[in-house]
This record gives sequence, C-alpha cells and structure tokens, in this order.
Amino acid sequence: MSKIAFTAIAVLFITSSTFSQSNNKLIDTVSIKSQFEYLMDNSNSIQDHKVVKGAWLLKLKSNVLDSLSASKNKILLNSDMLNSQKKLIDSLNTRLRDTEGIISTLIAEKDSISIFGIQFGKSVFKTLVFLIIIGLLGALLFFITKFKQSNSITTQCKLALTQNEEEFAVYKEKALEREQKAMRRLQDELNKNKKES
Repeated sequence: MSKIAFTAIAVLFITSSTFSQSNNKLIDTVSIKSQFEYLMDNSNSIQDHKVVKGAWLLKLKSNVLDSLSASKNKILLNSDMLNSQKKLIDSLNTRLRDTEGIISTLIAEKDSISIFGIQFGKSVFKTLVFLIIIGLLGALLFFITKFKQSNSITTQCKLALTQNEEEFAVYKEKALEREQKAMRRLQDELNKNKKES
C-alpha cells in the first residue's frame, strides 16, 4: 500500500509541473464538456485510477456551478419571458375575440336595414320594397282605369245632360207656346163671352 502511495505522490509531483503550465487551459476552456475532457486527458493514470489535482477539481466545480447558475438564471428568465408572452397572447386573443365580435356585428348591421327599430336583411328589404312598388303600380293602374271609366261615364252623363237640357229647353219653349196659345184662346173666349154678354 505504501508503494502505491509513494507512486501516487511521485506522479503528483511530476504532473504538478505539467499541470501548473496547463492550468490556464482549464480556466480558459469555455464548455464544461471540454473542461472534463481536458481533465481526463491531462490526468495521470495509476492502475486504472486517475489522479487529478485538487485545484483542477475545485476550478471545474466552480465552473460547473457557474454554468448551472447561469443556466438556471437563463431558464428563469426564459420562464418569465414565456409567462409574459403567454399573458400577451391571452390579451391579444381576448382583443381578437372582441374585434371579431365587433366585426360580426358590423357585418350584420351592414347586411341589414333597420326600419322602425326592426332589423331586415337586405334581401328581405329589397323583396319588401319590390312588392310595395308592384303594389303601388297596381294601385296606380287600378285608379287610372277607374278614373278613365269615371271620366268616360262623366263625359257621357254631361253629354246626356246637355241633350236633356236642350230637349227640355225645346219642350219648355213648346210648352210656353202652347200655354200662350191656350191663354190667347182663353182670352179670346173670355173676350168673346164678354162681348156676347
């Protein structure tokens, strides 16, 4: 056992001079993986055992802890960023839903017409207006034909009235002449009766 200890101490002394020259390489190495590889490559082997300098192990431990701390900070930072982005996405989704609701309301209002507070679709409104126009045109045609009929009846009545007035005037004139003739005869008879009496 003392032989092994003696050999280990000898190896440590021999490697210490080599290690002290390459210690900067362990410090300057960026990744932990390359630091472990450097440590394994530059350590001395004794009967399937590696002899590693304590300073190297402490430096490697410090580097690993620093890397773990940096990774943990990066994970926390990414988690915070992820949470803030999730909140932003949620607020944007809420705004999107609100905007989609407003858009659907505007589309519904655009596609409909309000009359007396009642919403009608444009196609229903167009059909209703078309039916009203057809109804009004039908009523106009009905009244025009009724007016023409009434006008022709009125014209016929006026013509018949003037004919009747003319006939009545002729009749009146004849009746007046007969009356005058009858009055003359009566007067003549009365005069004749006075003379005879």
